[in-house]
Amino acid sequence: MAEYNEIIKAQQQGKFAMVYFLHGDEPFFIDNIIENIELNALDDTQKSFNQYVLYGKETTITDILNIARKYPMMGERQVVIVKEAQEMRSWRSEDQTNLLIHYLENPTPTTVLAFSYKYKTLDKRTKIAKAIDKGGEVMLSKRLYDNQIPDWLKSYTKVMGVNLSAKAAMIMAENIGNNLQRLANEVDKLKLNTKPGEEVNEQTIQKFVGISKDYNTFELQTAIALKNTTKAFKIVKYLAANSSANPLVMTLGSLYSFFTKILILHHNGANDKNEVSRLIGVHPYFAAEYLQAKSNYPEPLVTRNIQCIHDADLQSKGIGYATMSEGDILQELVYKLIH
Repeated sequence: MAEYNEIIKAQQQGKFAMVYFLHGDEPFFIDNIIENIELNALDDTQKSFNQYVLYGKETTITDILNIARKYPMMGERQVVIVKEAQEMRSWRSEDQTNLLIHYLENPTPTTVLAFSYKYKTLDKRTKIAKAIDKGGEVMLSKRLYDNQIPDWLKSYTKVMGVNLSAKAAMIMAENIGNNLQRLANEVDKLKLNTKPGEEVNEQTIQKFVGISKDYNTFELQTAIALKNTTKAFKIVKYLAANSSANPLVMTLGSLYSFFTKILILHHNGANDKNEVSRLIGVHPYFAAEYLQAKSNYPEPLVTRNIQCIHDADLQSKGIGYATMSEGDILQELVYKLIH
């Protein structure tokens, strides 16, 4: 089983496997590898002759292998990419999968064959899955948990040459969530608008990503942690007035994640910054805030607050509660959380 970073690193060095099988729930990693193959496995003069892009609904394993077994025209390599491979009916045909198993035993050395099998996983117990794992480069693309996003973002921006501060990473993660493609698009924007080595801080994020440095879900979380009612309600007012850029569902998700982390700290009795960082996956810079929140919110209150957030989510969906605007729901929720 290959890892995303390993595959990308090898490709950046010009090393491409003969067979890739990329599957799983997170499309970003799969799309990124496929795009890298499309852009870099062949030079532009070779693509019209030696690059084939097929789609699962429109092709079969027989069609794919007929191309894969060919030799490149006036070049050293050909590329065969199968997008939406999860839609191929051939996976249900033993005759068809046996053809691929046979190919995997002796793949054409001058062909790069890549399957993009998104939003699903191939059952690893099947013969075809075992054959692919043995004869190809297999990557299982898993969705990241919310608490993994800031670290991933820091790592990704470093690779992209963007010097993102820890606080800026947290603000982006809390306000954009785990949509990796959208985060990557914003990083591209930051790269275009900043100088190499320049620190990208919360002011830069406000200017180029459009997230207010003072009025965002991360700052709301901080205000609630410190029981700063005045600041919390100023932020609530701003979020309500800019609801299209700050959907309630994102704010509720952020607050749920925040109080869940505090609950973890209570259950583990964490009182040290490094231990807090390790347990809940936050940068040590923010550990003091979580320790303060742990002190301000005893475990029974944390449990009650998680239930309040759940109730607010149901209310926002019109389930079992009187209809209220998203702004009013958030304002009422924040009052309950702090008090």
